[in-house]
Amino acid sequence: MTVRRKCELLAPAGDMEKLKMAVAYGADAVYLAGTSFGMRAFAGNFTPEELREAVRFAHANGVRVHVTVNTMPRGDELKRLPEHLENLNDACVDALILADLGVFTMAGRYAPGCERHVSTQQSVANAACAQAWHDLGAKRVVLARELSLDEIRTIRSEVSPELELETFAHGAMCVSYSGRCLLSNYMTGRDSNRGECAQPCRYQYALMEEKRPGEYFPVFEDEKGTYIMNSRDMCMIDHLDDLMDAGIDCIKLEGRAKSEYYAAIVTGAYRHVLDEVWAGEPVDPVWRDEVEHVSHRHYSTGFYYGEPGQFTEDARYIREWQVVAVAESCDADGNAVLSLRNKFARGDTVELVGPDCRPFAMTVPELYDMDGAARDEIRTPGTRFRMKLPCPVPPLSFVRHAAELSGR
Repeated sequence: MTVRRKCELLAPAGDMEKLKMAVAYGADAVYLAGTSFGMRAFAGNFTPEELREAVRFAHANGVRVHVTVNTMPRGDELKRLPEHLENLNDACVDALILADLGVFTMAGRYAPGCERHVSTQQSVANAACAQAWHDLGAKRVVLARELSLDEIRTIRSEVSPELELETFAHGAMCVSYSGRCLLSNYMTGRDSNRGECAQPCRYQYALMEEKRPGEYFPVFEDEKGTYIMNSRDMCMIDHLDDLMDAGIDCIKLEGRAKSEYYAAIVTGAYRHVLDEVWAGEPVDPVWRDEVEHVSHRHYSTGFYYGEPGQFTEDARYIREWQVVAVAESCDADGNAVLSLRNKFARGDTVELVGPDCRPFAMTVPELYDMDGAARDEIRTPGTRFRMKLPCPVPPLSFVRHAAELSGR
């Protein structure tokens, strides 16, 4: 019988600001990368000095740090790997996320203080494979995203109970099998397996006849268009009880290349729902609504309950809300200092949400610059200003409004 487990919440940290957001909004652990050997080349990533600072900050807040070393390095790159692994070990990183068997073995030698987790890039899809990695020394395997809940339950029942299972619960999906795609490399020279995917699966394609250069003819899958490889995003926030019941130890939020706002809001929403489900309490629907407040494609439940299907109308993100400011400080009377992200004005209707702070709406009162002068509008990003809030909010809280207000 599968034992229900309270899942660790593993959040993305593409750079130090995103790490601080993930920690503030309730992550149990964060995953990040150094400047090499990671699968997100276009995230900010961390220099060796920044990584040590990140580990110190996370550990001071009771949060674990997992570092990705999950590219498939070429032979001439291996000579740089021992030093990298030793640096991660010396920085007291909690776990390494690994994909290549040789790198996995080297990690055991050069980073003995770090747990070894097997990346989803290895496409672990059955109990024999998961157990084999455990027998080689893996503490955890990140299962292939293509598995159903029934398949995960089977794996859980057939592997050593000490082996931890991690699965993705939220974020972008790949049209290929766990990222094993050559399309980006072929079309753009950017290798998805080396962290540089250009996402050509999201492009809209047309036919061009050989003798009519420059004339494009649409390729219709049906009347809705040609986005035949356009994966929807995964969202499992409504089904965390099923993930717990399947014996999953950790749920992972995708998004190291996304914004600090995304890292905060998605982490906070899943934190609240996880805690409520584990405690057997009714889930506050406001947290489900929060994942609609970040930029995303149309949601699905991935492969957990069957084929997720494609969305063929377009490949655009849904962006209905925009961050306008971030709170730097706020006293007990609600007097806040904020930093501007996008222009807004007195009289606008905005929402505030923060670490462990339920979202609420308000009308923007008079604004003041840092010298105390009244302002009807703040326009320049980065400007610090003052605003009276109806109640105190924690630092790193966000002010946001409907995106259509930005076009004024």
